[in-house]
Amino acid sequence: MDCKKALEKTKGNLEKAKKILEKQVAAKAQKKAGKKTNQGYVATYTHNNGKIGAMIELLSETDFVARNQEFRNLAKELCLQVAAMAPKNLRELLTQDYIRDPGRTIGQLIKETIAKFGENIRIGRFKRFEI
Repeated sequence: MDCKKALEKTKGNLEKAKKILEKQVAAKAQKKAGKKTNQGYVATYTHNNGKIGAMIELLSETDFVARNQEFRNLAKELCLQVAAMAPKNLRELLTQDYIRDPGRTIGQLIKETIAKFGENIRIGRFKRFEI
């Protein structure tokens, strides 16, 4: 419905509608930013050769979201990102282009997920291992 409203507001202009939606996502994420994240999921990834791996703690407000398969898939995607791009810290990870969609950053991906689930989501800890 948000997409439809944005397109109606911009009289079918896709670029302007996209900007409106991006602002809405950012606003929703900002509202949720202060909420506590006491639940979550720990995901792991090991590369085929067994020499590179990653582990990440993705946190949410409720266990309901933490048990959701889409949330868990996000955690696994973030593990793949950490393994592939070797960020040094959280700030660097959040500003990296998402390897599956270079037009979006990891920070944007998380904000989109916050807007979708309606609760705060954040990355707790992460670690990359390489032999």
